[in-house]
Amino acid sequence: MTTGKLSTKNFFAALASRPTIILFAALLLSACAATTHPPGNVDKGAVDPGVRGGAPGAGGPLAGLNPATELPLFQDGKNEFATPDGVDEGLGPRFNGDVCAMCHAQPNVGGTSPRINPQVAIATALGARNTVPPFILLNGPVREARFKFNADGSRDGGVHDLYVITGRSDLPQPNHCDIAQPDFARAIADNNIIFRIPTPTFGLGLVEAIPDWAILANKAANQPQKYALGIAGHENRSGNDGTITRFGWKAQNKSLMVFTGEAYNVEQGVTNELFPNERETNKQCLFNATPEDHSNLDTPEREVSDLQKFVDFMRMSAPPAPVHQDDPRVQHGQQVFASTGCALCHTPTLRTSESTLSALSSKDVNLYSDLLVHRMGSGLADDIVQGGAGPDEFRTAPLWGLGQRIFLLHDGRTNDLVVAIRAHASPGSEANGVIRRFNDLSREEQQDLLNFLRSL
Repeated sequence: MTTGKLSTKNFFAALASRPTIILFAALLLSACAATTHPPGNVDKGAVDPGVRGGAPGAGGPLAGLNPATELPLFQDGKNEFATPDGVDEGLGPRFNGDVCAMCHAQPNVGGTSPRINPQVAIATALGARNTVPPFILLNGPVREARFKFNADGSRDGGVHDLYVITGRSDLPQPNHCDIAQPDFARAIADNNIIFRIPTPTFGLGLVEAIPDWAILANKAANQPQKYALGIAGHENRSGNDGTITRFGWKAQNKSLMVFTGEAYNVEQGVTNELFPNERETNKQCLFNATPEDHSNLDTPEREVSDLQKFVDFMRMSAPPAPVHQDDPRVQHGQQVFASTGCALCHTPTLRTSESTLSALSSKDVNLYSDLLVHRMGSGLADDIVQGGAGPDEFRTAPLWGLGQRIFLLHDGRTNDLVVAIRAHASPGSEANGVIRRFNDLSREEQQDLLNFLRSL
């Protein structure tokens, strides 16, 4: 047996005969690189082309819907999605908005935060006596607020609605309800508050129809490349049936029904067939029988619930359509997107399985997401735990429709795509290796990549 130091040449020769060790070494080298050479903000002059103008690239129905049966359901759902609720219909007692389309508006009904924030006007609508919190700006994003911890130090993580119905003229008993907004000033002073902006709802029926096995197969693909860049990621799962959850910023919701029912109850305060209990415990502010939104099958029309209509709209909504796909610079940007490693998480295409809705059956879903949650480091961490998603983990945000989004990242902190990309890099982030590669690109390569992203 020979003793002494192993030469560099012999060391790598030994590695070559041991594939498992290669992966370990790739991880080790990547971790060392991340430690000794942190990703910098290398400004090479590439500029975000900005929000794409022209007609909305989304908001219509899926191709292939039955015009006699399915298309009317889509349209009825879209109409209800844009119809406000008053207190007599279930709004409040605490709320962030009074209609789904208030938050989901850009570039069309079902989208994300609009350019002018309607949460400013709704604060005092119908005589309400709310104060607009300092993090809600007229030209800023629609936001919900979550507190990270309770007073006793235990985790909170829940939504604390911005506004209350106190003082509104549509109260059945005007002087009966007198509740106050949360103490946002204290939460801000204690650094105990984080924000979320609305996620687009276009094409979500296709996302729902992607089978778990397809998500897991994609997770297992390209492992050497992922390991070399420090990319891991894992699925979030339902605590009830163990299946993969996929909706929301942390992939915390299982289905469109759960995603929508929770939002209707939390964002507007409307109890429904899935979430039938009021969140408010002050009985003086509870005026309606629950669930406030429910199906009415005793009439000849057999009217389904608003919740079901919202789900029909989202399930049958077409995905955003890309543009300029024949532009050579955009095509080159797509190649750079792949070679830089962006596509290892932002998977360009997954595929649905067979569905009882033929328009969703065996379709390519060009969402640019692996639907997994990844560690995004201290720079983006929000200290919120949802299911199996930890304090700095987020679902890979689908990029389809990115060309017409105004506000970026989970809290809407920027509208500059370059800033959003570089925010992916911070201590502990799985994206550090990819962002280092982005910073090493030439100005022309970075610009082509940005142009490609805004074409989606």
